[in-house]
Amino acid sequence: MTWKTVDYAGWGRVHHANSPVARPERRSALAQLVENTPAPAIGMRRSYGDACLNDGGRAIDMTRLDRVLGFDAESGMLHVEAGAQIGQLLNIFAPKGWLPPVMPGTGFATVGGAIAMDVHGKNHHGAGSFGCHVTEITLMTPKGPKVLSPSKNATLFKATVGGLGQTGPIASARVQLLRAKGDVMIVTERRVEGWDEFLALLDASEATYSVGWLDATARGNALGRGILEEAETGAGLVPPAKRGKRIPLDAPAFAVSPGIVRTFNAAYWRRVPDKGRTVVKPIDDFFFPLDKIHDWNRLYGKTGFHQFQCVVPIEASAALRTMLDRIAGSGLASPLAVLKRMGPGRAGMMSFPMEGYTLAVDFPNRNGADRLISELERATADAGGRIYLAKDALAAPETVRAMYSERAKWAKTVKAADPDGHFLTDIVRRLELRST
Repeated sequence: MTWKTVDYAGWGRVHHANSPVARPERRSALAQLVENTPAPAIGMRRSYGDACLNDGGRAIDMTRLDRVLGFDAESGMLHVEAGAQIGQLLNIFAPKGWLPPVMPGTGFATVGGAIAMDVHGKNHHGAGSFGCHVTEITLMTPKGPKVLSPSKNATLFKATVGGLGQTGPIASARVQLLRAKGDVMIVTERRVEGWDEFLALLDASEATYSVGWLDATARGNALGRGILEEAETGAGLVPPAKRGKRIPLDAPAFAVSPGIVRTFNAAYWRRVPDKGRTVVKPIDDFFFPLDKIHDWNRLYGKTGFHQFQCVVPIEASAALRTMLDRIAGSGLASPLAVLKRMGPGRAGMMSFPMEGYTLAVDFPNRNGADRLISELERATADAGGRIYLAKDALAAPETVRAMYSERAKWAKTVKAADPDGHFLTDIVRRLELRST
């Protein structure tokens, strides 16, 4: 197997790595790599910080292992290689009446990445996390493949789901898809005037999919204003999704200056009529709106950006409101700010979700961003919440340890599975997650 040394980065373009990378095309080649030169697996590198990096060490690029190995059209059970992208599976199976059970905000995420981060989506309040729908994992180890499930090698299964790839590369998985009424989305959009109204609407929503966009620059009585989208699958004819545009170069710093962001956010909020509206969208437009803009991370300029994402318990919603007020007053918020209601569903020891509310906000990587995010992380910890490691680039070890109560158990299981530390990555070293 050929190793090629490459430079690569997390999606936020703040953390970078230089590594010898191999790209196996067959499971046999993957098995040989893990046996002879074990290294952590990487996919499309859509984690924002350093979760997908191994600077100075080897990495195995899984993106060529992307085949559908089997599908039962009656039950919706899918057997698929770990390098397959969620968006590709959506396009294949939505016309057949089935959807990936949980979809993050980008269709470029791979199945292996979705398991390693135990991703959540716009239906978490009802469906839980991605790992809740995984019935079997084939894990590659230096001693050969090992099959995991909730009932077989169950502790290792729980350490692998949400486990940041620390138990070894995933070769394939069996995933239970969800039935769909069709391959379009019927979306109801509603303008929301403020924070309390937003939480009440999220709590009362009976929609299968719901997500809120926030104007993170609004203050005073307008704090927490935004747009609520509630959606169901449906059948019908809609124009095909527009071909994606590519950002050819890094945007100048003024592109996300406070004045421009405030103006854009105000206009975007008003695009929905006072009485709301219902529209029919191509299915991937609803689930992956930013994927239409290739390399959209370049809009933040050459210094990159951070995304802060936290979840706090329902009873701590006041703390989240205080965080949003701090963000609005900072002058650092971007147009991307998302609020969702989460249910209790999580499948791994290090899985992010908990029942409550999750807030995600992008910040350009400029003066003051690090300090603001540190303040938000402390507020999250004080509220009994946690931050999402797929987005993190700045947290300190003691902050994360306080948030993830099963970390010590996870670290013990990982130590047994990978005693020599072959699968360590930059985020695990930075946060000292495997320390026992």
